[in-house]
Amino acid sequence: MSAPPAPPAPPAPPAPPAPPAEPLVPPAASGAPVRRRPRGRTTLIITAAALLGISGGAAVGYGVQAERAPTPLAALSQPGLGYPAKPAAADQTPAPLPAAQDRQVRTDGDLRKLLVDRPKGAKKLTGKLGIEDGWEPIGQYAEGFYEDPHYMFESLAGLGLRRVASAAWQQGQYRETVVHLIQFRSSDVLGASDHFADQMFYMPDKEGAGNPGDPIEGSREGRYFLYKVERKAGYLPAYHARALAVRGDIALDINIHDTVPISKKDIRTLAERQLERL
Repeated sequence: MSAPPAPPAPPAPPAPPAPPAEPLVPPAASGAPVRRRPRGRTTLIITAAALLGISGGAAVGYGVQAERAPTPLAALSQPGLGYPAKPAAADQTPAPLPAAQDRQVRTDGDLRKLLVDRPKGAKKLTGKLGIEDGWEPIGQYAEGFYEDPHYMFESLAGLGLRRVASAAWQQGQYRETVVHLIQFRSSDVLGASDHFADQMFYMPDKEGAGNPGDPIEGSREGRYFLYKVERKAGYLPAYHARALAVRGDIALDINIHDTVPISKKDIRTLAERQLERL
């Protein structure tokens, strides 16, 4: 006889209800004040640490350097530093520079001999320009080429002007050329360079040629200029070209005047020929 069936299991008790979730309330709505982190605190901390590190490193370095023994300086006069170590033999000593290659010997001599030669067929001008023997008086040089001769005379004297050698000639009916070699004394003032710079300063302006000019070959800073033609009722047109350069203690100033246009080649080649003589 079979066993009676087991009674059914009692049902599981229901799970307790979950507690209701609390609503998310923003901090501002909760009513409690919120403390914000002060701005710049991190930056101040980093800056303070950097300054502390630099100060500490400088202090440590100063302490290390202070503990070191002083290093003696090298002797001002030391044997064996001369060059060459042994003087050259008599047969190996270089010959002195010949006078033809010694520029100072040439420029200290007769400066008139260094003036460029007149072109063939050109007529020498002396009485008209006051250049009789090639030496031009300083006062005449200042008076003939500058609006304020008194100021220019004092300026040239302050720069140590030594002498002026000039040559002048005429070609054709109206073309006149004047070459000036202005030499200055050797001193702490660079007279030739300063005089050259003074002339170059105003050349690009309307008081001068009104243009920057063109470089002269063989000269470091020398330039030549063509002026704008000047026209006046009842007179022939006036054309003007000028070249400026400096070589050592000599300033070069060349002027060409004519009633017809002057080519760049004329003033350029004349300036180059004169520089080759210096």
